[in-house]
Amino acid sequence: MVKKSNLVCVFLLFLVINGINAEDPYRFFTWKVTYGDIYPMGVKQQGIMINGQFPGPQINCVTNDNLIISVYNYLNEPFLLSWNGLQHRRNSWQDGTIGTTCPIPPGKNFTYMLQAKDQIGSFFYFPSLALHKAAGGYGGIKIYSRPRIPVPFPFPAGDHTVLAGDWFKRGHQRLRHILDGGRSLPSPDGLLINGRGWNGYKFEVEGGKTYRFRISNVGLMTSINFRIQGHIMRLVEVEGSHTVQNAYNSLDLHLGQSASVLVTANQAVRDYYVVVSSRFTSRVLTTTAILHYKNSKIGVSGPPPGGPTTQIAWSLMQARTIRWNLTASGPRPNPQGSYHYGMIKPSRTIMLANSAPWINGKQRYAVNGVSFVAGDTPLKLADYFKIGGIYNLGSIPDKPRTGNAYLATSVMHADFRSFAEIVFQNWEDTVQSWHIDGYSFFVVGMDGGQWTPASRTRYNLRDTVARSTVQVYPRAWTAIYIALDNVGMWNIRSENWARQYLGQQFYLRVYSPAHSWRDELPIPKNALLCGRARGRRTRPLRG
Repeated sequence: MVKKSNLVCVFLLFLVINGINAEDPYRFFTWKVTYGDIYPMGVKQQGIMINGQFPGPQINCVTNDNLIISVYNYLNEPFLLSWNGLQHRRNSWQDGTIGTTCPIPPGKNFTYMLQAKDQIGSFFYFPSLALHKAAGGYGGIKIYSRPRIPVPFPFPAGDHTVLAGDWFKRGHQRLRHILDGGRSLPSPDGLLINGRGWNGYKFEVEGGKTYRFRISNVGLMTSINFRIQGHIMRLVEVEGSHTVQNAYNSLDLHLGQSASVLVTANQAVRDYYVVVSSRFTSRVLTTTAILHYKNSKIGVSGPPPGGPTTQIAWSLMQARTIRWNLTASGPRPNPQGSYHYGMIKPSRTIMLANSAPWINGKQRYAVNGVSFVAGDTPLKLADYFKIGGIYNLGSIPDKPRTGNAYLATSVMHADFRSFAEIVFQNWEDTVQSWHIDGYSFFVVGMDGGQWTPASRTRYNLRDTVARSTVQVYPRAWTAIYIALDNVGMWNIRSENWARQYLGQQFYLRVYSPAHSWRDELPIPKNALLCGRARGRRTRPLRG
């Protein structure tokens, strides 16, 4: 247990370092990261646990809360946590990726100092190094609206987290060995719901009441479909955006995506299947949990209800129905629709094409022909200390290039406060899932074939959803608008973790020449310094 005096010191340190408004509440967490025996698919495995839990502890907070998370690494290897969907306004120091943050050495501690600044919604955290994510270490994040901010639905009777995704019986070291050997991973062995296999988890409801289910795809390789036997789901939120409340029998979630649905327990008192199945796989994987009505004496029976399997068009059409609720408030009182993204002309178009090249006789993955390799020092520290030779700005082009793919520590430049159009072009036969740290963006269009300037005539410039993770269907494109209003070094990556590990990622350096606290918070006093930054002294920023 951490001593109270230590917590007070951390609290004061956070105020001094980050200049956070003292009126915003603080929530303190102490997490011990260990190995432990887990049996998610009936086979003993070495899992990564937080405070003895798999999945890890839930983070519940309110918009603008400050989160002080002290992480103790009891593994025998470095460890790092990242926060999928949290924007870390002015604070990429806390992002927890290999390009921004030094890993926590074995036996050491690091305290993350986060703020849920101007955010609401459903997200998750996960271990970002190596293939640790294949061993667990992930958990849910709920950011509730402040009491004064209206929410576009009645407060539900319960709020359930659903962390679903694919799973391997092989340990994370063996999976990493396969990738390091230049080979592709095999197909996953199954799917989990909240760390459990078939019928291993139970959600309890009471007849006549409505419940919120926050679903996140925390898997490594596989898109999923979520459904509840005999019940309609009303979509209300996607990664921090309140949505038009359409009704669905089932919902696709691609890698790294999160969504909230409302479900009313309006069926006969008995148990029902909660089903997750794989999408776009040759062998359909399925797992179930139980929706248990209070006082039910009748268990589930028969096969679970089926869902979509390989239908691309079905998924694309569903994606186009997910719209922004223009009249609902977000984290602030003003309606979401008061931000007219479609009336802003982008100053730059970036096109990103994924590929699967072989480099030096090994399988790699690339963006615009560049396969990312990490430097010996986090890019953010190299930038701050002006250490040369770690990366070259512009080492990745902003359009697809011809010629052989190559390895590089790829960083792309972007101007602070610019407004950009990014087109993800996918010429492969698999669904891609892309995530941008530090931001929420508007998914203005997606369709099959090659993107051209004429594709802009089909953009939704009025009420598309804002989110941080988006899918790109096979031999298709997806276009987004993004306001680059958050200074820092931000990871743009594939959410397919094998592809990310083997190079399908890069960093976007959003730069302000002012070097002011108004644009970016200073380096934390407790920042871990590694690589060529070890032993260096920090320097003050201008106010």
